[in-house]
Amino acid sequence: MKLGMSINYVGDFAKSVDRVVELEKAGLDVVWVAEAYSVDAVSQLGYLAARTERVEIGSGILNVYSRTATAIAQTAAGLDMVSDGRFILGLGASGPQVIEGFHGVPYEKPMVRIREYIDVVRMTLRREKVVYDGKTVTVPLPEGEGTGLGKPLKLINHPVRSEIPIWWASLMPLSVKATARSADGWLPVFFVPDEFQRVWGDDLKAGTVDRDPSLGRLEIGAGAMVAIGEEYVGEGADRVLDLSRPNTALYWGGMGARDKNFYNTIAKKYGYEAEAVEIQDLYLEGKKEAAAAAVPRDFLERSSLVGPPSQVRERLGVWKEAGVSVLNVNVAPGQDSVATLGQLREMLED
Repeated sequence: MKLGMSINYVGDFAKSVDRVVELEKAGLDVVWVAEAYSVDAVSQLGYLAARTERVEIGSGILNVYSRTATAIAQTAAGLDMVSDGRFILGLGASGPQVIEGFHGVPYEKPMVRIREYIDVVRMTLRREKVVYDGKTVTVPLPEGEGTGLGKPLKLINHPVRSEIPIWWASLMPLSVKATARSADGWLPVFFVPDEFQRVWGDDLKAGTVDRDPSLGRLEIGAGAMVAIGEEYVGEGADRVLDLSRPNTALYWGGMGARDKNFYNTIAKKYGYEAEAVEIQDLYLEGKKEAAAAAVPRDFLERSSLVGPPSQVRERLGVWKEAGVSVLNVNVAPGQDSVATLGQLREMLED
């Protein structure tokens, strides 16, 4: 299992990069950069490539609406070049509020679009002439559109790697099936290692049936709040777990419209039907603190690694058994990131 970490899109970027450089020496394997509707992730990833030597750098994620499929391929090839083969292309659909509200692009056929982007990216990286006639991507433009001067082209450069890992941030059934069928890695959110099979298991199995064997096993990258120490039991653990309440309430309650909130749907699939409804009602009424208080402690505990070393070690085994290949660590405030990373590394090597 590799250890990863994300750079948030708010905060002091320069300090975050200095921290990544320090953590790389302590054994950090992967660093992810988010984008959302903040500054672009690509420029930050390029800077990280220049400042680091070993750590893999991943987009977490680039959406497939604000750039063309071949532009994504160019970006992947470029970041892989400046990082000397250390780039991971994380793709996702974002959501209609961002895509239509910030980018002004219709949020249509997200699953199909990502699948076709993956096809075009791989085709481009193999330096094939890009000829693709899909439902969301058509290259070159068909006859009767544009000037009529477009012709099939291939990437000028020879990429550092003709195959760059492509990870898909998917949640809903059809997208999870397509992820298991065609992506190198999967980036779920709100991952509970003991229970994720009840939410996504059938879809993962269905997609794996048609998976190209050359892709190998589907990698899984999942995140967890981490705090290791004998003091993190009872109320001590609550103080750390409570830090996740506002963000969880935001996603379950306010990330999307009432009838189109993917994260709320996931919460219900985990068995928190009543809680998901209550949290959404409270959040949409503007009662954010009450919504946060309604987040089940059981969920927070099982989706985190908070507790004494023996407990964390045991739970880490559950994450490994679930197939998580990259554990994206969110070190709790007040913890020493380097020391925490070192503890996790020792546990994984035992």
